[in-house]
Amino acid sequence: MPTTRAIRFVSISITACVLLGCRPAADRTVEEMSDHVYPVEPTATLSVSNRDGSIRVYAAGSETRSVRVEAIKKAYSPERLKAISVRVSAQPNSISIETIYPPDSGARFSDRSGTVDYVIVVPETIRISKLELTTGEVQLDEMRSDEARAQLGNGRLFAHNCFGNLDLNVKTGNLAIVYEWWEDIEFSIHATIQNGNASAYIPTEAAFHLIAHTATGKIANDFAEKEQRRTEPINKIDMLVGGGGKTTFQFETQDGNVKIAEHNP
Repeated sequence: MPTTRAIRFVSISITACVLLGCRPAADRTVEEMSDHVYPVEPTATLSVSNRDGSIRVYAAGSETRSVRVEAIKKAYSPERLKAISVRVSAQPNSISIETIYPPDSGARFSDRSGTVDYVIVVPETIRISKLELTTGEVQLDEMRSDEARAQLGNGRLFAHNCFGNLDLNVKTGNLAIVYEWWEDIEFSIHATIQNGNASAYIPTEAAFHLIAHTATGKIANDFAEKEQRRTEPINKIDMLVGGGGKTTFQFETQDGNVKIAEHNP
């Protein structure tokens, strides 16, 4: 009967609203943006921590003596948005950025929404002691520092044209390293992925020491000589490309694949 079906539909809809929370079909978020510049030395130390959202770090020239921090907070309610705070502590030799989220109430249907997206412009030689994100995306662009450490719990990590020392760690997700050109200078990239895939796109003329290992996956390597390419999958590589050069790439995955692609810019 039509009436019976209508009553059943209303009953199911009410139940769904109770269980999932009734929101409009298109969720509307509220946002708040802040944009500040802090004077620092080109070799200052940067530390960033965030729970949900993104951290994107773009390098400016080494003559740059400031850090620009743009933070965009998003949430489903003004109250939740206000409860999220960005704390910046800056001195000439160090800058620390900490994201504070309100503690969960413990209620089953409590509002846990809220993300913060960072765009940070830094001197290319700044030292990154910690870049920590629980869930989301991390990007490093054109860094040339002696040390840059990034740790991601779940999501994607991307390094682009970085000619400095990077220590990258992903718990669950994918990692990609891309170079659009090559410079024969001394630096090293060490990437560890617990559950996910690692890929690197490196110009054909590059010279480097390649070390890669995967516990359960396989390695695809475009730089291997034809006689070195096997039909059966391999899970370990230690080789010199183009004579070895001054650069070392080291990839370690526990459960995932490694792809080293020859890239022609």
